[in-house]
Amino acid sequence: MEDHAQSLDVSIVIPVYNDPDGIKQTLQSITKHNTPTLTEVRVVDNASTDNTKEVVRNHKPANSVVLSREVEIQSSYAARNKGIKETNEDHTVVAFLDSDETVGDDWLEKALVEMQTRDIDYLGCNVEITLPEDTLVGRYNARTGFPVEQYLEEQNYAPTCALLVRRKVFEDVGPFDARLISGGDREFGDRVHDAGYEQGYAENATVYHPARTSLESLAKKNFRVGRGFCQKQRYYPERYGKPGIPPTPSGPSGGDDGDEPDASLTRLAFTLLSIAMLACRGVGYYYEFVVGEENDGIPAPTS
Repeated sequence: MEDHAQSLDVSIVIPVYNDPDGIKQTLQSITKHNTPTLTEVRVVDNASTDNTKEVVRNHKPANSVVLSREVEIQSSYAARNKGIKETNEDHTVVAFLDSDETVGDDWLEKALVEMQTRDIDYLGCNVEITLPEDTLVGRYNARTGFPVEQYLEEQNYAPTCALLVRRKVFEDVGPFDARLISGGDREFGDRVHDAGYEQGYAENATVYHPARTSLESLAKKNFRVGRGFCQKQRYYPERYGKPGIPPTPSGPSGGDDGDEPDASLTRLAFTLLSIAMLACRGVGYYYEFVVGEENDGIPAPTS
């Protein structure tokens, strides 16, 4: 495994905004495994107003992490683009994580072996949802989770919380679209697919993502998702349809709940949560349709 992995130089890019505990946990997880192929970890602070930057600067060993800043555009995609631009250009692969995640043993090596042996340019990893707090909302979020393999098969993208991309792909199709508040991972994945690059999934390369355990945090996420889809229609109507007509709901509804203590009540609660989150997406969509366009001055991605 190691011979394949060491033939690729890698930079890991992690955007962060006001999340000192999350980024500390992520950096500890990465460096704990002492990954031999890991040559650069670049954290991109997106204008945090708390002590996030200090946590990154104080991480030990000090030479294992580089801190960059994206202060002009408040966007996780803009932060990722800054990371891509500032990482070592000789590194042939750029990997992306989120600031509150942890990684499994040999996550990076396993992912790189998949890229090498199958000649993949764009690789999504397995994302398992963890429950930092056992709440109904958290269990619902864990059920709906990240079906990455399904996303790749049906929608040609993997979420940026666990994604590896060869640098040549960015040089060809351009970076992420920083105008998007959500959905930039899918928009980028569509460009990669349309350009003919090989996309794949690494089931044995696992990243752990904490579930959203409060109704407020889950509702805010779905509101952003709704806004993001309307933005994609505004900027790419030929691909996603005209603004004003939201997409047909799709994706997992919560999965099997047969192992819950009271399956019938849990099923009812999950159904109500699904309806509520769909409503949040709808509100976000029409909010963006009516009062959006604040990001229209941000340049579109170019190769």
